Amino acid sequence: MTGLSPPVTPQRSRMMRAVRSKNTALEMIVRRLTHGLGYRYRLHRKDLPGRPDLVFPSRRKIIFVHGCWWHQHDCPHGRRLPAARREYWLPKLSGNRRRDQVNLRRLCEMGWEVLTVWECEVADRDRLRRRLECFLGAAGATGRGPVPGSATGDPAPDRARRG
Repeated sequence: MTGLSPPVTPQRSRMMRAVRSKNTALEMIVRRLTHGLGYRYRLHRKDLPGRPDLVFPSRRKIIFVHGCWWHQHDCPHGRRLPAARREYWLPKLSGNRRRDQVNLRRLCEMGWEVLTVWECEVADRDRLRRRLECFLGAAGATGRGPVPGSATGDPAPDRARRG
């Protein structure tokens, strides 16, 4: 063979089809944590560059949840290079990174503040919680604190059981 990669197997095709771009396990962890802290958001707004994972319109803030390998984070997992089909993957991964940079610049020009949560940061939930709270500021619709019962598990006064 003259430098051509072996054909992609049906098993590999099945695996790659299973890779999702939204509602990933990582994204769901960040969404549950953010919601549990009392923040409310919109998902995957198509009118914004990069279709951000979480959008907080009233705060003009956005959160992207990125897989380290797919978006080439500067961590051990993100720096790993593919072993097979490098002629396909290297341009694909560098293109992902370039597109992320362009989207970030465009969002900032539009007046949005952007936070990227990386796959490697999700394991330490306490640190991630603090980072989210620091980025988003006071929770709740009024900005005066968390939604009643959102972080404590107590029912909100207007939702308390009657009788």
